[in-house]
Amino acid sequence: MVKFAVICMSNMNRSMEGHYQLKKHGYNVQSYGTGPQVRLPGPSQNRSNNYDFGTPYAQINNDLRTQAKGEERLHTHYTRLGLFAMIDRNMTVKLAPEKFQQEHMSYDVIFTCEERVFELVCEELLNRAGVQSRPVHVINIEIEDNHKESQTGGKTIVELAKCIVASKDLERDMDGIIEDVQKRMPHRLLYTMAFY
Repeated sequence: MVKFAVICMSNMNRSMEGHYQLKKHGYNVQSYGTGPQVRLPGPSQNRSNNYDFGTPYAQINNDLRTQAKGEERLHTHYTRLGLFAMIDRNMTVKLAPEKFQQEHMSYDVIFTCEERVFELVCEELLNRAGVQSRPVHVINIEIEDNHKESQTGGKTIVELAKCIVASKDLERDMDGIIEDVQKRMPHRLLYTMAFY
């Protein structure tokens, strides 16, 4: 069975939507973030909510709901941004956000959700020096970090996964898979092969 990973900056929105959709389709998948901390919008534009990786989604949910309790404006703000719905979804998928740089499992395919994350994942894999000499396909799906786009991006990730699993020779077929999905789906794709 193909092992997939989905990675965004905070392991909250885009990677978790991809994780959720792949899991729903029965794929073997994990998800991660690459940022220094988990960042969520805060009470104002210049004040975000920051959490350490490993902080349970339930704890993050409680913190946001405590902030918004009795503050109608803040509750409306968080609801409009989809934060409560996003965290409710996340709690059904796994316990807490995880950081890719602290994880040492290997995957067959890694999906990243923005070019900066793609670069960080490739850099991390390069720093690991490819000691296992095991190839990994790294595909970036450029997904805007909002609720609607994460859902559309999740569909693109599932479409890629279907094509990848159907392939008899992934190394030979990958360029064609990328080209085919790029024509049919709305997201810009970027691809490279790296090594564990």
